[in-house]
Amino acid sequence: MSYGANLRDAFLQTGNYVGRILKGAKPADLPVLQPTKVEFVINLKTAKAHNLTVPPTLLAIADEVLE
Repeated sequence: MSYGANLRDAFLQTGNYVGRILKGAKPADLPVLQPTKVEFVINLKTAKAHNLTVPPTLLAIADEVLE
């Protein structure tokens, strides 16, 4: 299981930063951004390999389930 930043959104934010720098903004003047979207991902294959049972309620709230 992992709970972390959505990588697609993080890459989009990086692209926005690069665009602003290419347009002349100074990197030191750009604000530090926090992730705006987080994901909860469960890997069932790994859970089964470790003989772990994931409750259905936990599976229901996951953003992505890898099988």
